[in-house]
Formats: sequence, C-alpha cells, structure tokens
Amino acid sequence: MRSLPAFLLTTLVLLGFGPDASAQYTKSAGRNAPMVQVERAVRGDDGVVRNKLVEEKAPADRWGNANSNNYDLAVDGAFDGQTVAVMQFYTEAAFDFSLPKAALKEKGFSVYRWVNSVPSPADLEIALAKASQLWIISGSSQLLTPAHVQIIKRYFDAGHGVYIWGDNEPYYADANVVAEALFGTKMLGNVQGEQTLDLQTMPGKPGILQNHLLTTGLEHMYEGHTIATIQPNHVLTPLVYGSAGNLVTAYYDKDGRRAILDGGFTRLYMKWDTAGTARYVKNAASWLVNAEKFGDTVVNPALKRPPVEIAAPVPTSVPTIATGPAPTVAPVASVPSFLATNTIGLLLLALLVAFIGMLYIPALHRQD
Repeated sequence: MRSLPAFLLTTLVLLGFGPDASAQYTKSAGRNAPMVQVERAVRGDDGVVRNKLVEEKAPADRWGNANSNNYDLAVDGAFDGQTVAVMQFYTEAAFDFSLPKAALKEKGFSVYRWVNSVPSPADLEIALAKASQLWIISGSSQLLTPAHVQIIKRYFDAGHGVYIWGDNEPYYADANVVAEALFGTKMLGNVQGEQTLDLQTMPGKPGILQNHLLTTGLEHMYEGHTIATIQPNHVLTPLVYGSAGNLVTAYYDKDGRRAILDGGFTRLYMKWDTAGTARYVKNAASWLVNAEKFGDTVVNPALKRPPVEIAAPVPTSVPTIATGPAPTVAPVASVPSFLATNTIGLLLLALLVAFIGMLYIPALHRQD
C-alpha cells in the first residue's frame, strides 16, 4: 500500500493543486476556431432586452483565421532564450529565412543557421547541445553523412524536436536520408499546390487536421507552391493533406519524442503573407520544443506564477502580564499561489485529510 504522504500527493495533483504545466500555452491551445466572450444585447422571452455575455468566434483576419497572437499555440515570449538550429541546404535570393526568424522571435526563439554547408559531426553535436530543436531544409544533393545522421537520431531519441523540410523533386535529398533513419519513410514527386486548405472533414481527405496543438488558431492554411508527397506509414500521423489529396505534412509524437516531416518548404518564403503560414511556423516550434517533457528548462521563467505572500495575524492587544516589548509583526509566510488563491480548494483539502485520517487511524489501532 502507498504511504499516506504519497497518496495525498497523488490526490492533490489529481485535484489540480499542482504547478501549471501549460503556462507556455494560450487559452486557445488545441482549438482551430477560438471563441471569445462578448457582451451583447439579447431580448429575453419576456421581451426585455438585457446585456448578456455570449460566446462568439474570435475576430478573423482576411483569410478567416483568428486575428491575434493570443490565438497562437504559445504566448509571446514563452521560450525566451531557446534556440532553433537550422540546416538550410536550399537557398535563393528570396529565401534568407528572415520571415520565419521574425515569427519565431515573437515566441522568444533565436535562430542559428548553417547555410549551404554542413558542420563537422563534432561541431554539430556541440551546437545541438545548446539548441531546443533542429530544422533541416533539404537541397537537391545529399550533404549529411552517416555520422551526422547518427547524431541527429541521438538528439531526437533524447526528446528534442526535429523538423524535416523537403519540397518538390529533387529537393528532398537530405530530408529523405533523415526521414528513412528516423521513421522508415520518404517523400517523392512534384505536385502543384498553390491552394488554401480548410479544415479536414474526413480522414485522408484534403485539409488541416482539426483540434491539434499544431493547428491551433488555424482554419485555413496555404499548402505551398510545389510539393513533394510523403509516403504514408504506421509510424507518422497525417497533419495536412494537400488539395490534390497528397500527404504534405505528418508528425511523430510518441514516447516523449516529437518530429514533423513536411514536403512543402516553399511556404517558408513564397506567399508568406497568405493564410496561416506565420502562425503555423510559430506553433510548430512551440510544439517541437517539447515543454511537456523538458518543463522549466525550456519555458521562460517569467511565466511561472510567483508565490503569494500572506501576513500572519497581528495581535490587537498585549496581555496585562506582559513585561517585555510589544509584539512585532510575524514574519511573512510564503505559500504557493494555487493554494492561497483557492479557498474552496483548501476546504476540500481539509475534508480530504480528515477523511483519510478516519480511514488510517482504525487501521493503525488494528496493527497495535
């Protein structure tokens, strides 16, 4: 049987008396169409018009997605101090990664890039030790060696996020090398895209997966210009199917490990201002940082709720027999805010302790 302290701790966690594990996320996390409460004049059955709070969809941008950073997956600055390492093996004048970099900065991420060159395996390992995740943007020729792939796999197996980007043939050389090593699959082909996708209505049909953390705040998303097709398997879960019915994006989320495989890196610079791209990029990095696994080591400390200070009662009078100096204010006691601000919770906790005591005391007498 578990000890009484262990039982109490488990019960407290179940009741919600624990630290906020989702402080990095907005209230919209996991919702494609976030709702807001607004005051409206509503006519009742008695014919009288009264102001009433009602839920409505959040105001939308011109593409139909909720229009505010409050509807991203993570709050702004959530990952201050975290780095996204980027291996960019495809470049052109318009693709300097400045647009994704600016979007990621909103959530606190900095970016470190290798451009058209690959570091030595030793340098890669040193750099990844300082990074929260790795993004690989593939070119047409393989640059990664088996030693690089082994380091990337170790990094992934340790729980760090990996985003593998390819595009239309032949721009998936290194993407396929890593995808084969991690997931036993690859991407192929060249499908014309340039369409805006809506929410998926049936599995396997064109559209965006509904109600996932990655698609928070997204009802519409640009699919990319020309796209490679991911070969489905039982390891990856589909996230986005293109307008032609091809699998554009899939993700992995098992055993504390996270990764995304994507056949449309043109979204990172072509028609950036179309539906949902910036939000998706921010959501992806905020998900790949894997705060559910790494917790306080990756989340901005400023998001932690500070303890609430409660002063002990101060005596209003001094007994007549007292001969010493008047009492001073007792030291301030610091208690966690989730207890100090939850009176109902404290009452429930007291009842719980009393109930458990009733159960344990007879048991102790029987043992005597």
